[in-house]
Amino acid sequence: MDKPVPAERPNRHDLRIAAVETGLLCGSGDDVISFRGIPYAAPPTGDLRWRPPQPAASWKGVRSAQTFGADPPQAPTTRTRAERMDENCLTLNVWTPARRTSNKLPVMVWLYGGSFVAGSASDPRCDGERFARKGVVVVSINYRIGVLGFLAHSALTAESEHGSSGNYGLLDTLAAMAWIKRNIDAFGGDPNRVTLFGVSAGGALISLLLTSGLSRGLFQQTIQQSPGAFRPLATLQEAEAAGRKLGEDITALRRMSSEEILAKTPLLVPKQRGLTTPRVLRPIRDGWVIRSDERDAYGRGDILPLPSIVGTNADEGRKLTAAWDVTSSEALDRLIDESFGRSAQRARELYVGNTTQDARVIVAAMFADTQFNDGARGVARGLTAKGAPVYRYLLRRQRPGCGPPNHGDDVPYVFASLAAASKLDAAPYDAVDEQLAETIQDAWVRFAGTGNPNGGDLPHWPVNDADERYLELDDEIRVGQGWRTPYLDFLDAYFASPG
Repeated sequence: MDKPVPAERPNRHDLRIAAVETGLLCGSGDDVISFRGIPYAAPPTGDLRWRPPQPAASWKGVRSAQTFGADPPQAPTTRTRAERMDENCLTLNVWTPARRTSNKLPVMVWLYGGSFVAGSASDPRCDGERFARKGVVVVSINYRIGVLGFLAHSALTAESEHGSSGNYGLLDTLAAMAWIKRNIDAFGGDPNRVTLFGVSAGGALISLLLTSGLSRGLFQQTIQQSPGAFRPLATLQEAEAAGRKLGEDITALRRMSSEEILAKTPLLVPKQRGLTTPRVLRPIRDGWVIRSDERDAYGRGDILPLPSIVGTNADEGRKLTAAWDVTSSEALDRLIDESFGRSAQRARELYVGNTTQDARVIVAAMFADTQFNDGARGVARGLTAKGAPVYRYLLRRQRPGCGPPNHGDDVPYVFASLAAASKLDAAPYDAVDEQLAETIQDAWVRFAGTGNPNGGDLPHWPVNDADERYLELDDEIRVGQGWRTPYLDFLDAYFASPG
């Protein structure tokens, strides 16, 4: 619960007090002031479960904004500073410099990853204070995830005036961005200079939002870190059919506790993800928010051509496939056949060839390419074709005693939160990492302010072009070209005519 603030007339010159559309907020801090747990929409509970987000209620007096709001219900996690999980989770957090000029500051809005079934806006690796010290206003958003955020069901579709169901987490993001557009000036931010950035599922949300007319005018730039983009999307009908596994009676499902609903997740999430097949517990083609697959929309140029940074890590697959039961050549053959059909032989030639590598290494490479690398390249190509400046990166820096960076390893560098990350994963960082983190964060700040990350001590970062150059973030930062081109060309050809 939010703690009451002593009843007294607020000092309008106190930057710890912010007036938003629903009332007054009291933040905390000195050089950087943080406002935590701000409701941007009504609690999506009771009859509002599995409905588009509704406006938040107003309050009287001054509301404390000094503790994080609840995380959306999910499996237990250590990557949080929230006191609890709760279905009443539609809150956001703001970090803003205490010393401000008359000019409004650029705004950066963070969307967490977690495969659409996990994540928190209070993740200690994603604290906005270091960014705010460099002159930007940072916002992190909670959005609904898992069965509570992405369930499609024919009964829900029948309720909807848009004939849609499923994309509730995506609608939460749109509602939060609209709230930011209306209220961020109360924190010193410029509502017309907003960069939406996120990782993994958060990056996928961004790539999808660029295909949706509902997001027009809500943000002006994007940073997509390992976006889970260009994967085939389930249709509304496919997702509805899967949703009925939970039961036919949506009223009865709304009466269940969030814990009971969360326990039904295995009905919709396979133990092992398909490499080339749609998933239902993530954004779908609902005909309203999302009308077509990204691959098609970007290919047609039916996107918002916004300046963007798009990048990946050198090893996007190893960590996420570590538990997969594909350890023999026979199991690997079955996976390739199931994933690529009549193109399976070409996939074997590329990924297996004459190598003696362990099957796990090959699976990790296929996963990385199908789930992240191909999408990142596709997003960059589509935006470039529409005339938007795109800056691609590849994180290659290997921490002491570690292999190539895994999925999500760029996050602590972006937020310069290496100490917090080290506590969570017990892996060391050194002075080279610290300097790289400062370099990356400074580039993100410049991009947020100007649309161009170049400057400082950064080597020249070329825009994406036909040569597909990118910046390699390593012990020595340099320009690279054509990351995994033969593999990604194969995937593009396969998805052009799957089977």
